[in-house]
Amino acid sequence: MKLSKERLQEFETGLDPLDPEASPIPCHIMGYGEISTVLQIDHNTELVVKRMPMFSSGSAAEAYAGNYHNYCDRLRAAGLNVPKDTTLSVKGHGNITVLYILQQQLPPERFCHKLIHSESAGFISGMVELIVKEIEKVWTYNTVHEPELKLAIDGQLSNWVLLESGDMLFIDTSTPLMLEQGLEVLDPELLIQSAPSFLRWLIRWQFLDDVMNRYYDRRLVYTDLIANLHKEQRPELVESWISVINIATQACMEALDKEQIEAYYKEDKIIWSLFLGLRRLDRFIKTKLLGQRYEFVLPGKIKR
Repeated sequence: MKLSKERLQEFETGLDPLDPEASPIPCHIMGYGEISTVLQIDHNTELVVKRMPMFSSGSAAEAYAGNYHNYCDRLRAAGLNVPKDTTLSVKGHGNITVLYILQQQLPPERFCHKLIHSESAGFISGMVELIVKEIEKVWTYNTVHEPELKLAIDGQLSNWVLLESGDMLFIDTSTPLMLEQGLEVLDPELLIQSAPSFLRWLIRWQFLDDVMNRYYDRRLVYTDLIANLHKEQRPELVESWISVINIATQACMEALDKEQIEAYYKEDKIIWSLFLGLRRLDRFIKTKLLGQRYEFVLPGKIKR
């Protein structure tokens, strides 16, 4: 992992979150998470770097990093392939600490949300069968380790990479959702740090439990995976994927149906569109009205 803490500190010090690609140390935005931005820094083609600027102290960032590493270790123990990774924390502006997750960069064209646009119907059907096998490893692991430990997984398409070798990798490890002795390890407040403080009560009340709990529910994980086809502009695949997943999981969960998938997608679209709108409002208030720095890097218009 060839990116030193000193170089990351230099990058963070010079970063303009409103225009990160204009920073003194070159970077390229590779993608956006709910609480992170995925960057390529300093022309380093071996790594992607996930920037998480929501920690009030170094100890809070290190605690999160510890949970992150535990989550990755447990996913590997469950049998999933997770990219090589490490974490580094640096001093941010003001009193914050910024955690960077450094992860092995994988071929962009091999991400599953890209493959559904470039490969044959037969290939895509086999690909979703592979994803199901990987997701089921999590529930097998949970069956063995409950009630002491339970893992969650966000199985949407963009979180999977199918290499030419046939290996399937799960890359969305930066939100360590897991229960230990029935208690959530992740502080849910971290997920809403980028929303306006005066509206966080509304997010807690209406959306937070729904968003966090869905990834512990096998049926909702598969519902989310299929509903994601709408965002990826391939809704014609929905019925065939329902069939594939229902056959693969018929012994362990109630069958999925198209109407439920459609309803879920509409609700999910509202949740994430509202959350992004609130983040943009917060950025406007801080930068335009209060003259303050806004730490999060936000995407432009997202087609859903």
